[in-house]
Amino acid sequence: MNDANSRNRIIIRTSIVGIIANVFLASMKAVIGLLSNSIAVVLDAVNNLSDVLSSVVTIAGAKLAGKKPDKKHPLGHGRIEYLSAMLVSAIILYAGVTSAIESVKKIISPELPDYSAVSLIIIASAVAVKIVLGLYVKAQGKKAGSSALAASGTDALSDAVLSTSVLASAVIFLLTGVSLEAWVGVVISGFIIKAGFSMMLETADDLLGRRADPALSRQIKEILTDDSRVQGAYDLIINNYGPDRNYASVHLELPDTMTVDEVDTLTRSMQARVYKETGVILTGVGVYSYNTTDSENVRIRNAVQKQVLSHDWALQLHGFYLEADKKKMRFDVVTSFDIEPQEAVQVLQEEIRTLYPDYTVVIVHDVDLND
Repeated sequence: MNDANSRNRIIIRTSIVGIIANVFLASMKAVIGLLSNSIAVVLDAVNNLSDVLSSVVTIAGAKLAGKKPDKKHPLGHGRIEYLSAMLVSAIILYAGVTSAIESVKKIISPELPDYSAVSLIIIASAVAVKIVLGLYVKAQGKKAGSSALAASGTDALSDAVLSTSVLASAVIFLLTGVSLEAWVGVVISGFIIKAGFSMMLETADDLLGRRADPALSRQIKEILTDDSRVQGAYDLIINNYGPDRNYASVHLELPDTMTVDEVDTLTRSMQARVYKETGVILTGVGVYSYNTTDSENVRIRNAVQKQVLSHDWALQLHGFYLEADKKKMRFDVVTSFDIEPQEAVQVLQEEIRTLYPDYTVVIVHDVDLND
């Protein structure tokens, strides 16, 4: 069985466990809430029902994301998981807003609850179940690399805290006669809304495209520069098409004496190694050449690099190549987001031309995509 199938099995199995547990908890809390006239317990039950719906959406998302690539979607359907996570966050937000409205109504028109010892024992048991469920789901989410599942586990642990507050308000009412039901409901609603909003922002980052994981970027670059002929690996772009579905492209700085056959052999072996060690598919490898003769070329490169990196917004210079006989030089520069690309190139063009007025200077701007 491949990793994708194993991952989907973990997600589906864990989600089913969550559904069974939350249906049971929601049923018990709903009965207790209605019998004791407790808005806090009823809202806690509603919260469990939203978790059930979230688990159903997670299963559907995992199933659809696992579909094989087709002509219309040649890179697979992995990003459906991000859409399902967005839907889950919307469900959580809706549950939170609805709970807040009902709680405010109870504050305006309060009703005293009527707890029994049995109801308190059941609520306390529900807290324990939620803690165990939360730890289990979160661990399985990390194991499967599923942000939706990990978020569900965190949400379950938060639910345990909220259920504890419901239990505390019940105990306070029995001891003092002071009802905090509606106010606890507002607190529960606030936590639910916060969880839904945070999850939505997290998923939006996945859909928009995050900055590449620094550790993964460093690992790939270390593999690519392991060969002594590779002076540097630059312009690494990692595109994500769902959990564990990463495609990348990169530029290698190679000596100007290498033949096309040598470059082809080198890049093919690197593509295989990168995939084996990181799971990233290196779809494209571009090439920069560097001068291997004439010490004057090295001196000019060092001078140009010193001038370029004298600016705080200039992060890196690479792909430098000098054609002394034609009086031409070219290089790429990576800048921060603190300056407009056109402005940066214009400033550097003027400075380098001042240093070397006889040269034609070609500068290509690169974006700060990874660490």
